[in-house]
Amino acid sequence: MYCTAVCPYCIRAEQLLQCKGVKEIEKIRVDLQPELRVAMMEKTGRRTVPQIYIGGEYVGGYDELAALDHAGKLNALLAK
Repeated sequence: MYCTAVCPYCIRAEQLLQCKGVKEIEKIRVDLQPELRVAMMEKTGRRTVPQIYIGGEYVGGYDELAALDHAGKLNALLAK
């Protein structure tokens, strides 16, 4: 997950994933290393955080993560 330390959506995404049983979240802090934000933007086409990958699959930001959960599709993605 590309994130920053103070982003409320990053915190919410992390909380949602933890509620789903995710124990480890790899955090790529773009606020500490600006070159990582550039890499994130090249990969995702977006500049905002969080940008979330699950098992190598690009999910999007917090809104997309929450939408997957509401649609009942997040558990299956996490189980892969």
